[in-house]
Amino acid sequence: MCEADLNCKEKIRAIHDTMDVLSGKWKVSIIACLCFQGMRFSELLREVEGISGRMLSRELKDLEMNKLIERTVVDTKPVSVFYKITPYGASLKELTDVIAEWGIKHRAVITEDFNKVSV
Repeated sequence: MCEADLNCKEKIRAIHDTMDVLSGKWKVSIIACLCFQGMRFSELLREVEGISGRMLSRELKDLEMNKLIERTVVDTKPVSVFYKITPYGASLKELTDVIAEWGIKHRAVITEDFNKVSV
């Protein structure tokens, strides 16, 4: 086995680890929202379009378990729960920016191809 093969296997393993942590439809969107500012649960529910309260709760627990976000209970009436990105979680901001940029380009490419076909 050459050194390049070992490096490739390490990278693939690291990608699998990353995808395990960020898997699912919602986690990257939640992280992206919290990279801008901390939010209450209800605010996140509005910002992450299409997610149910139950799913948001589950995803937030996973992200907290992986030390990407921090949960703070505020003693108000009614009790408020506030979420913010941790410094470790903030290391994903660059990744979310790259994903967003790629998504914008991809939408343009697909739309352009669609427009060429439909003309």
